[in-house]
Amino acid sequence: MSCNHTWHEAMADAGPRFHVINVSEAARKNTDFRRVVWTGRYMQMTLMSIPVRGDVGVEMHPDVDQLLRVEAGQGLVWTGGCRHELTTAQTLQTGDVVFVPAGTWHNVENRGNCPLKLSSVYAPPQHPRGTVHRTKADAE
Repeated sequence: MSCNHTWHEAMADAGPRFHVINVSEAARKNTDFRRVVWTGRYMQMTLMSIPVRGDVGVEMHPDVDQLLRVEAGQGLVWTGGCRHELTTAQTLQTGDVVFVPAGTWHNVENRGNCPLKLSSVYAPPQHPRGTVHRTKADAE
């Protein structure tokens, strides 16, 4: 990254070309609710920043496997059989990884006192290339 570029310019979707980033550092610097940083043919990576007492939102991807990694912060991941019955919860802390199989209802809540920083891999890609949602409202 040259000295003239802002962090956001440097974190534009770099896929599908070969690309190397320090994911933990990029996630900690990210202030957007969701930012796609790499989109390939079969996989995609996003960074997320979930505000204190915020959440990702209940979701299910019927044809997409997802990997979530906690880069900084503390949270709680909920899973269940349907949108309105997320009955299983697991605490999350920095370094934890959550594997979410396609078809699984889930939500991640920030339970800490600072933004929860996540990286997320979708296979196949879930969001349009270059997607940036500054806030959760933008994502909805």
